[in-house]
Parts: sequence; C-alpha cells; structure tokens
Amino acid sequence: MERSKLDLWVGAFVVAGIAALVVLALKVGNLSTYNVSETYQLQAYFNNVGGLKATASVRSAGVLVGRVTSITLDTERYEAKVTMSIDKRYQFPKDTFANILTSGLLGEQYIGLLPGGEDEMLADGGEFKKTQSAIVVEELIGKFMFNKSESSN
Repeated sequence: MERSKLDLWVGAFVVAGIAALVVLALKVGNLSTYNVSETYQLQAYFNNVGGLKATASVRSAGVLVGRVTSITLDTERYEAKVTMSIDKRYQFPKDTFANILTSGLLGEQYIGLLPGGEDEMLADGGEFKKTQSAIVVEELIGKFMFNKSESSN
C-alpha cells in the first residue's frame, strides 16, 4: 500500500512538470491562445517583414490588441501582405501607422500601431495605408561600412 501511494505522488509530480513545460513552451514560442471572442481583420503591406511570424502580437502603446493571422506575398504589388486579427474593443483611425518593431536588441518582432488623428475608423477588412517595414541589421551595417569607406577616401 505504501509503495502504490508513493508511485501515485511521483506520477502526479511528473504530470504537473510536463504541464508546466508545455505552458512555458507556449509562452516562449508566443503560441499561447489569444482569448478574444470578437475580432475584426485588418491588412497592411510591407516591403520587408524580416522575421515576423504569423502568430506575432499586434500592440498599441505596449498593450496587446491583436495577433498576426497570416503573412503572404501579394503577386500584384510584390509586397508582403500581413493580415491581423484585432480585438473589437479597440478601434483605430484610418491614418494609423503600422510598424514592424523588435522587442529588445534581438527579441521577437511584432507590429506596433501608432494611431493617427482622423475621425473615421478602420472597418473590418480595412487596410493600413502608412507602414514601416522591418529594419534589417545587415543592411544597416552594410550602409555604415560603405559610408565609412567613402568618407576615408
């Protein structure tokens, strides 16, 4: 009897440990569920999305307001089309800026929304007209090195 009770406690501890690892993996991988019952879709076009993923967060003033649902290549414009699912509690003016930002120096990329001043709001299926693509560190280093070599001549 004593042995089976010990086995039960060890089993419960192992199951709890596995559950904790799954929750941690979802949090780190940004795959945790986004519990919003009502959302609407918005699109934005970018020249370069960098390392943006389809589950990336959409934030405004640091507050999570939605998630990226898909990233595709628009073959007519040859730009990346990013579709976002935004919580209906948050409405954004038509002149809102959508920027691809990075949290920290080497952190994950997300979309930052900077609201404009227009009275008219974006509706379901609307598009952000003002966007800023991801900053590619390699391009910045290349420009810096090229400018340094030019200035020394």
